[in-house]
Amino acid sequence: MDEILGPDSQPFTVESSHLIEKRSESKSMMKQKDPNSLALKLAKSLGSDQLAAALHPDNNWPELLPILYRCFSTNPHLTENLNLFVELIQHIDGEALVDYIDILHPMFLNTLNDSLVNLDVKITALTAMINFIQQVGSSKDRERFQDLLPAMMDMLNEALEENCEASAQSEFEILIELAKNEPSFFRMQLVVVVGSMFDIAECESYEKKTRHLAVEFVMILVEAREKTPGMIKKYPLFTEKYFAILLNLLEDEVYDPLLPDPYDKWDNKDDLVFLKMCLWRLSNALGGKTVGPIAFEQLRAHLADDSWQKPCAALNALAQIVKGCSEVMIKNMNLVVTMVLDCMGHPHPGVRFASMEAIHEFLRFMRPHFQEQCHHQVVPALIKAMDDDSVQVQVKVILAVWGFLRVGTPEYLTLYIHGLHNKLLQLSSHTVAVVQESASTVLKLLAKHFKECFGNNYESIIPLLKATLVQANFPSKDVEMMSLFKPGSSVLPKQIMEAVMSLQGSQEDDEDTNTISKLQAISGFCERIGKDFLPCTSIVMPLLFQCAQLEPDKIILSPDSDHTCLDDNSIHRVKVGDSMICIKKSSLKKKALACEVLVMVAYKLKEDFYPWIFQTASILFPLLKFHFNEVRIYTVQAMQHLLQSAKLADEKGIAPGESHSDFKQFSGSIILNLVEALHEEPETKIYVLMLNTLQVCLQICGPLLNEDQLRPIVDEIKHVITESSNSQRKLTEREKTEDFDAEEAKLLRGEKHRQDQIFFLAGLILCRLIETFKVVFLPYFDELSLYLIPMWGKEMTIQEKSTSLSIFDGLLKECSEAALKYCDVFLPLLLKACNDENPTVRQNALYGLGLYAEYDGSVFKPYVREAISRINVVIMHLHAREPENELAYDNAVAALGKICQFHRELIESAQVIPIWLNCLPIKGDLAEAKYVHDQLCSMVERSDRELLGANYEHFPKIMSIFAEVICGGKHLATEETTNCMINLLRNLLKELPPDTLTSTWSLTLPQQEMELKSILFPGILHVIHSHNKIFYVVDTDTNESSPPSSIPSTIVKVLEEQLQKSSTIVPQM
Repeated sequence: MDEILGPDSQPFTVESSHLIEKRSESKSMMKQKDPNSLALKLAKSLGSDQLAAALHPDNNWPELLPILYRCFSTNPHLTENLNLFVELIQHIDGEALVDYIDILHPMFLNTLNDSLVNLDVKITALTAMINFIQQVGSSKDRERFQDLLPAMMDMLNEALEENCEASAQSEFEILIELAKNEPSFFRMQLVVVVGSMFDIAECESYEKKTRHLAVEFVMILVEAREKTPGMIKKYPLFTEKYFAILLNLLEDEVYDPLLPDPYDKWDNKDDLVFLKMCLWRLSNALGGKTVGPIAFEQLRAHLADDSWQKPCAALNALAQIVKGCSEVMIKNMNLVVTMVLDCMGHPHPGVRFASMEAIHEFLRFMRPHFQEQCHHQVVPALIKAMDDDSVQVQVKVILAVWGFLRVGTPEYLTLYIHGLHNKLLQLSSHTVAVVQESASTVLKLLAKHFKECFGNNYESIIPLLKATLVQANFPSKDVEMMSLFKPGSSVLPKQIMEAVMSLQGSQEDDEDTNTISKLQAISGFCERIGKDFLPCTSIVMPLLFQCAQLEPDKIILSPDSDHTCLDDNSIHRVKVGDSMICIKKSSLKKKALACEVLVMVAYKLKEDFYPWIFQTASILFPLLKFHFNEVRIYTVQAMQHLLQSAKLADEKGIAPGESHSDFKQFSGSIILNLVEALHEEPETKIYVLMLNTLQVCLQICGPLLNEDQLRPIVDEIKHVITESSNSQRKLTEREKTEDFDAEEAKLLRGEKHRQDQIFFLAGLILCRLIETFKVVFLPYFDELSLYLIPMWGKEMTIQEKSTSLSIFDGLLKECSEAALKYCDVFLPLLLKACNDENPTVRQNALYGLGLYAEYDGSVFKPYVREAISRINVVIMHLHAREPENELAYDNAVAALGKICQFHRELIESAQVIPIWLNCLPIKGDLAEAKYVHDQLCSMVERSDRELLGANYEHFPKIMSIFAEVICGGKHLATEETTNCMINLLRNLLKELPPDTLTSTWSLTLPQQEMELKSILFPGILHVIHSHNKIFYVVDTDTNESSPPSSIPSTIVKVLEEQLQKSSTIVPQM
């Protein structure tokens, strides 16, 4: 060995690589010399990744890993060596590690239980063990380490007993990592583990960080819904205990407005924010039915306490749980509102401050119920609270008022406009800048929403706004209020924007704050004046482009870096691998706001935005992958508006010198950039937005795409289907876990809904492509069919089945001949799906069945009888015409009509056609309604005997259908069909015997009957309905005292009878 290592430990890489290539020789050397020393030097020289390559994949050196652990854990440099072992494990495949369990398990156990090994070494060994556990593939293999949990907890208690809280905190971080990745590992000993964590969290002698880490560990288990749904509820009285711990911890952190804190630190201490977030996370993870009742009971006790800290903590908790408990709180509205209102007059400003925060959260998460049901209590209380002697409370009150105005223009606020206006106007001149800015901002919103109601009050704001323009030091947020100015003959929009852009803000404002306020003013002004904003673009676009292209200052922190900057709430954090990127939030807000304003300007100016379209697009395309969510959201929204602007400019010839090919090229760029960004989007919400934007853009420019541009779209839709199907399978697996319950099912609904949206939009995109490209798209459909057919499986979701059906329906409609090749597969599936339990699946299947009946006659013939049988099941069902089943019913009726029309020779038409007739009219699916009612009209027009009946016995039903369709307006039939029905009725009524006519009118409703008669004979009869009485207005210009002989005598007789019974004849003036 000395010859190999050399006296100076020469570079070992070449020699060790040679040894690895000759493993048999190396093993013999290990037997002759000290194998531990060789292994240790070999590991350090090679590094963990190369050493792992030696172990795997053929595992020809199985002794090495146990030897490494043994020599690492007995070497003088224990921690350093064990860290290398930790790295090594991460490079070895989980299946390969299974072979080492029996050897390494006792080694791990001995290390953790050895009293002679110090805590730092044990913690490193624990890290190695947990990495090993997480790398092992199956849960069964991981369970073999369950007996190590007591040793882990003993280690934790040992560290705390010896006052080594730094070591305990390190172990906490390791356990939290394990809980995130393998929460089920703690299932069997859940009561012991969680109980220990509760004891630590409640122990006041421990450091705050230690107690909070115990809370965080438990919260990780609470949130592990995906892997262990409902597991945490197995702990007895878990919610009661955990909520009480959080509430008690919160007491020590509540905000005291009497302490001198700068505005941006109010209510913003890290420990307070952490505990608030825990309450927010708890309510979202467990749901309102679990948390709500327990919270109400404990909060009432805290609110009744004589101290100010307990009521304050209770109000903070109430504000945080409202999102997850909104349904329960809405049902108990009076209870929760009374809790808050009773505290608004508390002697301590901290309680009043917290009550305002609760109201603000109610406005966010219980809207519109809270606003509509409680405004009469809350708004007057807010107006009164604006006189509070605490600046902090005043700002919170103003923000609560803003909550009432942030969405729409609620009419009920007109009751309080003058009171709100007077108080806000007063506070907009406050000596404290933050109060002044907040009041000015909310006053702007109030004036914007209610300027019609203000009268002279609205005008009173204008001098205040103008005064800010001439003052040297004005709050920057007053710039936003410039958007209230409405340009008139003396003030042009361009002048207003020039004034806004020239303002510099007060000395208290930094550059970001000033710029943000200007951007908000631009957005509000553009929204207000629409296309009149065009002259302002030359002034504002440079600022918008500059801010959108802004590269925010960032700090990249490695795992070993100083993370003190992470405690600053003004910093946005993005984790990339093991590193953390820290960015100033105000810079990101400025960038996001610039993107939002670009969306607004493009939307309002439409084709007039053309001069800026291409530069805007070139700036925004890279931002589709930007790490800050808001930037991506606004950038995605911009795509369709830019494309629409370009299309309108192209159609109207607004782009001088530009060719149609430029728009075509631009369209392709938009689509392909969206597709590329879609593939990398990590957030489901934005993913859905991107899909929707893509389908809208395809609607705008689809025909302009070429076949080369189709390929990436189709490939991405394949990826979308695959990933979403996998997500659906995982959600389904979660439902099968032993801890799954009704509350967990409720929490899964949101996730399922988002996956359903993804499938729906993917289907919409494919249908759009089929409609646009028709036969050109067929080769791509052949590929997609491999993804679509499995979506009809029994275990698939409703949306998956429905999406697959709708895509194939689109192919049938647009390329019926090409769809023949799939009939052997799809037609039996369609027939089966016609009687599916879900009405949406039934609707899509029946629609496809109708298309087959219409377009593929010879192929469909063998299936006609089965199709009628399945249609009959739908239309004869007891609840067939209930709202949830109406669309499926309408498509069943339409499909039956097509069978009658195209395959009459194969059915017993004398029986089937009357059944079909009795199903009419249909009113849910308006497209099918128009088709079916036109079909009926055509059959009547050609005097179809099986439809009319040998002696017109079916005509009364036909007449009632026509009456409903004609009186139903343009929605149930085209204008052509309606006119045809009217002419047919006029002619048929002349031929009918009196008895048939009387029977015919008896099937129509009285009001409908009279309206129909006025339509059939407009020059003779007008009908007025008033106070449940019908007035017939006879045209006296005919110089006849009774209806003229041009009307059939049978109708005259019926009219006279109706007039005598219930009507009054009024001569026309």
